[in-house]
Amino acid sequence: MDGNKDESERCVSIAQKYINEGDRSKALKFLYKAERLYPSQRAKDLIELLEKLSDSAGDNNHASRERSSSYDRTQTRARSSSARRRTATAKPAEDYTEDQLEAVQKIKKCKDFYEILGVSKDAGESDIKKQYRKLALQFHPDKNKAPGATEAFKAIGNAFAVLSDPEKRKQYDAFGSAENKNCKRSSFQRHSGYYEYTRGFESDISAEELFNMFFGGGFPAGMSANSYTRRSQRRFPARENHHSRQDGQANYTLLMQMLPLVFLIFLSLLSSFFIADPPYSLGRSQKYSIERKTSNLKVPYFVKENFATDYQGSIRKLEAQVEEEFIANLRGSCFKEKNYKESMIWRARNFRDRTLEEKAKGLKTPSCDTLNDLYTNERIWYRR
Repeated sequence: MDGNKDESERCVSIAQKYINEGDRSKALKFLYKAERLYPSQRAKDLIELLEKLSDSAGDNNHASRERSSSYDRTQTRARSSSARRRTATAKPAEDYTEDQLEAVQKIKKCKDFYEILGVSKDAGESDIKKQYRKLALQFHPDKNKAPGATEAFKAIGNAFAVLSDPEKRKQYDAFGSAENKNCKRSSFQRHSGYYEYTRGFESDISAEELFNMFFGGGFPAGMSANSYTRRSQRRFPARENHHSRQDGQANYTLLMQMLPLVFLIFLSLLSSFFIADPPYSLGRSQKYSIERKTSNLKVPYFVKENFATDYQGSIRKLEAQVEEEFIANLRGSCFKEKNYKESMIWRARNFRDRTLEEKAKGLKTPSCDTLNDLYTNERIWYRR
């Protein structure tokens, strides 16, 4: 399995080289091969980026044909020019400097998270973020090919994930140092390089995901910047009873804290039985099946079958509310489209691929276009 992993990482490195040269078809070929040998988040991210940018330009079918023909051409060239193939495959991947190797070794010798990030124990959130930004770019596997750079990158991401969360940082300050002293030797022997970068504390997301979130713009839905937890606090015999008592107290405290929330949820469910349905919906459904349009912006909305007889309010105010909600939805969609486009442009620049960057710049933002058309319409001048 380790052999497959090494071969998979070699395929990803070759794919990265083809991305830098602008050859997406060859890059995808080696990325797919890497996924078959040993799935990794890095390979998936690169595949997703290349496929999304290809989809945005409407050349999915062309890319598929290009991958097939490119593969055939590669095989033909390989058979006709074995010397050139050996030169390409024998090219060493470890193109790193002495400074990069020394920096990796320095990270490996660090005793705690503060030393890894190079900050003091009273450092503020801005200092921690600043150091993480600097070190993450310096040790990212795409930038640093020195042996051990991947583990150093993981250690940096893990240190930031813990120290950027006030609660996890408090736990680390209380227990992290003691656990490192008591258990570093035995844990390192049992877990090889794993304990080396986690130091007994680990975030819920990988270092690569954290890097993409920090630099790629925007967090996954339902996750904030501080949504890290200590996934695997190491339990050791000397502290087992102490941790058991703490767990019991924590469970009781958690239960008491949850009771008000459960009560509020119950009240919310109870009140829902006494609240009338809204008079309209922007989407068609079985309940809201009759389509209407506002008189001002001609925004379509849907009402119940008995709307004409049951609704006693002002149609003008209702339609104004419909248009306000419609525009608010457009603003939200526009923000997401711009954010995604900027993220794709940044990633393309990170890969130093002008072709991908131009395609990323060409991504459409239909919600923004619709919103701009509305704001240039004299009929809604009063909304500006």
